[in-house]
Amino acid sequence: MKRKYRNQPVVIDGVRFASKAEAKRDGELQLLVRAGQIRDLKRQPRYDLIVKGTKVCTYVGDWFYIEKGEPGYPNTAVVEDRKGVLTPAFKIKWALAKALHPEIEWRLS
Repeated sequence: MKRKYRNQPVVIDGVRFASKAEAKRDGELQLLVRAGQIRDLKRQPRYDLIVKGTKVCTYVGDWFYIEKGEPGYPNTAVVEDRKGVLTPAFKIKWALAKALHPEIEWRLS
């Protein structure tokens, strides 16, 4: 089956990842959890994007985690997405999610 964006889905330890790059990044994040640099790692966090009481769409990220702050600085809530191709729909959802949830740091990797 030919894939639209040439990604190669992969299964590691029973977890399905959309691409090899996503699986690799998940492994890196798991190491950061063990090192105590991040905590509360969650895969596929969902955010309903609501404007003026109306649900516009749902954004599904690749990961959510809390990043340990430097001494004297607070911890940071992070949503991270691993993308090879930034589709028009993704760009709209990404911008809307960032605008509606400024308390979260949004990262593309």
